[in-house]
Amino acid sequence: MQLRNLQIPVGAVFAPMAGLTDAACRHLMADHGAAWTVSEMASAKALNFNDQKSFALLKDKNPHGLYAIQLFGAEPETLAKAILLVKEKGIKFDILDINMGCPAPKITSSGAGSRLLLDPPLCGRMVAAARKALGDDTPLTVKTRIGWDAENLTGVEVAKQVEANGADLIAVHGRTREQMYIPPIDTAAIASVKQAVRIPVLANGDVTDADGALALLQETGCDGVMIGRGALGDPWLFAQVRAALLGEERPPEPTLNQRMAALRAQIYEMCEEKGEWAAMPQARSQAMHYMKGLRGAASLRRYCSMLEHFTDVDRLIEAVYRLQ
Repeated sequence: MQLRNLQIPVGAVFAPMAGLTDAACRHLMADHGAAWTVSEMASAKALNFNDQKSFALLKDKNPHGLYAIQLFGAEPETLAKAILLVKEKGIKFDILDINMGCPAPKITSSGAGSRLLLDPPLCGRMVAAARKALGDDTPLTVKTRIGWDAENLTGVEVAKQVEANGADLIAVHGRTREQMYIPPIDTAAIASVKQAVRIPVLANGDVTDADGALALLQETGCDGVMIGRGALGDPWLFAQVRAALLGEERPPEPTLNQRMAALRAQIYEMCEEKGEWAAMPQARSQAMHYMKGLRGAASLRRYCSMLEHFTDVDRLIEAVYRLQ
């Protein structure tokens, strides 16, 4: 896949997730074959007010592979100014993504995220403003949903608007905002978006294995898949999907030693990047995902919820080995 000046490698894209896709998480997924990774979302308005925490969400001292930053907002002028400020700060990125899919009330209450789906023309104006600020060389993508609710299935109209105003790719989560993350995704609705535009479309939602990725592509006709929660604690999923897409032999499932080594390395990098005090509360949820399928997983997840210091990670890993 070619996006303006970028040749995109074969593989699934690692989705942005607030509070989860920090640099350590992104690096892990990129090293295991993600086509590109995306930052946690940052508020365009907060960037306009020079909020340093928001800029920090976007900074990556040493990106692994292709790296996208994601911004959210509801005002075209504010979004454009935020992009200019990010560029002035010298923050490096390969792709810029606009969030039009986040269902969280604290985001939608400001008119941003999936609330934008109620106003397709505004979605188009957001993309037009971003494209002007970004310039012609950098790919511009949009993360969206199939609609706000059952009465407002605007995904197709939004897709047409953003394509017409300069978006290079759309990633579609196959649920409405009202549905949040349940029930199963609507593959037919994703397919409708794909059929409505000429730019590439990524299908997103519920992929947890390589066969699921292939099935989603077949059902939607999309150009690729975006994987979020299914890859947490399982970065090896990206290598599995890449092999499946290429028709190659899939790599073996990771050993327990590999899983625990990845867990420890990820949390160590989090502590190096943010300091132990800030990193360890966030590391608890990351660690829980590595417990999937292990004997004694319920008790191990409780242990994860009590992690306070990096040394606790080694005690957690010791507990894992004792129970297997």
